[in-house]
Amino acid sequence: MRIGFLQLRPRFGAVKENVRKAAAMLDRISDATIVLPELFNAGYLFRNEEELSSLAETVPGGFTVSEMQKLAKRRRLNLVFGMAQKHRGKFYNSAVYVSSMGKVEVYQKVHLFDREKLFFTRGSSFKVVSAGDAKLGLLICFDWAFPEVSRALALDGAHILCHPSNLILPYAQDAMKTRCIENRVFAITANRIGSEHRGATSLTFTGKSQIVNPMGEVLASASDRSESLRVIEIDIGEANNKNLTPNNHLFNDRAPSLYTALVRKRS
Repeated sequence: MRIGFLQLRPRFGAVKENVRKAAAMLDRISDATIVLPELFNAGYLFRNEEELSSLAETVPGGFTVSEMQKLAKRRRLNLVFGMAQKHRGKFYNSAVYVSSMGKVEVYQKVHLFDREKLFFTRGSSFKVVSAGDAKLGLLICFDWAFPEVSRALALDGAHILCHPSNLILPYAQDAMKTRCIENRVFAITANRIGSEHRGATSLTFTGKSQIVNPMGEVLASASDRSESLRVIEIDIGEANNKNLTPNNHLFNDRAPSLYTALVRKRS
């Protein structure tokens, strides 16, 4: 199976420009599953809800998904990308999956980071989708900090964690290596590069997109400064082997009855 990431430097508010640039870069490849960054089409630092409303789109009816469907069908690509979704009067920081046949599925981010809580509604479920023989678990950026997310996706059959991101903390990429080891899955983290300065707020994104295997080894990576498209071949069968030793199976050795404290609400 061919998988990859597209690391980008989007321009805030320039939806059509950002989408068309990504599509032009992806038009060079075919027959692959590719992950793009979080909010790749609009940028990240919304000043207020009115600005978000002007840039959010419906799924599947909006410009971004329509263009990505055309690309997916033309180049036989499975695409996972982040965008602001407008749905029933609310806004979600969403990851959209478009299959090579044009099928659309959506994951709405559960763990909102910092100022995202001002404008976005929290998602209420996780999502695993099918890409041929592979199952893709969708998570977005700050979801990396919650090991329960990756474990839930892996238990639901995910072979590959697809991780659209706008990472700013320097250790998130390293944490994803651990998520792969503890679940014996692959992970594609597609981060963005550059900075955004909006009013009094300024963020610099760390780049360093990567593909990690079930042993926590980095198979492909990007720098922290350049746009980059990387595609590699993997054997998804490696993610079916959950044995750490002949006597230790990551899932069979679990003791769920002892984990109830993990879901208790803190007082």
